[in-house]
Amino acid sequence: MPVKATTHVKAMSAFALANFGGFDRPTLAQNESAFPPSPKAIEAGRVAVARSHLYPDPDWTLLRDAIARSYGIERDLILCGAGSMELIACTIAAFAGPGADVLGTDYAYNFAASAAARVGATYAKAQERGFEVSIDAVLAAVTSATRIVFVCNPGNPTGTRIKNAELLRLRAALPGDVLLMVDQAYGEFDDQDPQAVFALAGRGDTVILRSLSKAYGLAGARIGWGLFAPRIAAEVRKMQNSNQVSTVSLAMAVAALEDQAYTRAIVTRTADIRDRFAQGLRAAGYEVPESRTNFVLARFADAAAAAAADSALRGVDIIVRGLSGYGLTDCLRITIGPQEVMDRALRILTALRGRQCW
Repeated sequence: MPVKATTHVKAMSAFALANFGGFDRPTLAQNESAFPPSPKAIEAGRVAVARSHLYPDPDWTLLRDAIARSYGIERDLILCGAGSMELIACTIAAFAGPGADVLGTDYAYNFAASAAARVGATYAKAQERGFEVSIDAVLAAVTSATRIVFVCNPGNPTGTRIKNAELLRLRAALPGDVLLMVDQAYGEFDDQDPQAVFALAGRGDTVILRSLSKAYGLAGARIGWGLFAPRIAAEVRKMQNSNQVSTVSLAMAVAALEDQAYTRAIVTRTADIRDRFAQGLRAAGYEVPESRTNFVLARFADAAAAAAADSALRGVDIIVRGLSGYGLTDCLRITIGPQEVMDRALRILTALRGRQCW
């Protein structure tokens, strides 16, 4: 990690702790960054406020240029939106509807199911195995009604990942008229080279989505982007509102993308805190799948044990996410916050197991 970037992270730690209310009420239930965005992004947003009397660029020109430079991809394939959620919803609206199926997996991001229901499509699920997506199970679940296959990589709320070779195998085996949508909101935390998966977008039957909410710390700015072949992009844009990404958000996003050293430092620091926390949980006896995101999934003995842990954490004003909406009543999802907050959470959870972990 560059020395300068490491200094950036340390310098912003006090700011990050302030965002968590000085421990008054640390919120580990939302998958937000433990650290604020790049100081360059903050300054760019401050300057852009003066242009708030003007509508933002509806074609996201500077942002698409910055994304293309940062990721080495073709700018003409890029669409932007008010978070990747908008792009998920608009893609499903464009290519599914009554009589059509959107096929996800057991623990794929639940918003896709909501987006399918909104347009009258059926949301089906392929079984995951050990919190990991099974490509064979996905392929076995495809029917003549399937119009979209939706997978998250890395997954939310599991944190696990699909190997790129498996995603390529999935695309190769799917019927040509089935759109594959890959949500990579946590892609910056995955050390796989993304280029082979990015290249799938050029086929005309695959959409790859990304977000600036996680690694870039811009959750409040609401910016997502994706790779869409022209035929697909034309239909998705019909579903989008114009001017949906604000002038301030666009300016912050461009500056954040241009400060890759800061982002890499944030990803490294977050992963270090995550891995230390996960190892502590495992040592205390909890089941924790390997995470490639900015959160961990912790499995408890049963639903009552998970509820007791949730209550104990809330008792010291640490809020985590229950997963009953996914049928995972024996699990909690815990976003990675500053080291001090995670140490505090670990002490509580370790005490519940009746033995000291560290």
